[in-house]
Amino acid sequence: MSVHDQYEEGIIAEPLNLTLSLRGTREVRDNYQLFRLTGLLDAFSEPTFRKVLGSKIEEGPKHIILDLSQIDFIDSSGLGALVQLANQAKNAGGTLQIVTNARVTQTVKLVRLEKFLMLQSSVDAALENIKSS
Repeated sequence: MSVHDQYEEGIIAEPLNLTLSLRGTREVRDNYQLFRLTGLLDAFSEPTFRKVLGSKIEEGPKHIILDLSQIDFIDSSGLGALVQLANQAKNAGGTLQIVTNARVTQTVKLVRLEKFLMLQSSVDAALENIKSS
């Protein structure tokens, strides 16, 4: 199924124009945005990732769920971008919830950013965190 065909609760996933190695979609809901990414979040893809997601955070809604559960690799450039986006969301009055997989979690924990980056085990857990904020 292509990203153009994804539907959930009548929401169409808008494809993001990222890089060949990093692909994703954006879903806008009432009070949050959900980004689902696949591929590599590394030094090559980081500038485009940061620029595209940064502009979407400015557009709103202010709460962001970043689903990285399908990411194959993240390096220090990708971690730096996540920190910048978390700060941008916080400065806009929102939150950045990051749904991870084992690889992403391990990389984030190596640099002790797991609490700052608000890692979540699922999109549902991230939604619960938004509701309670």
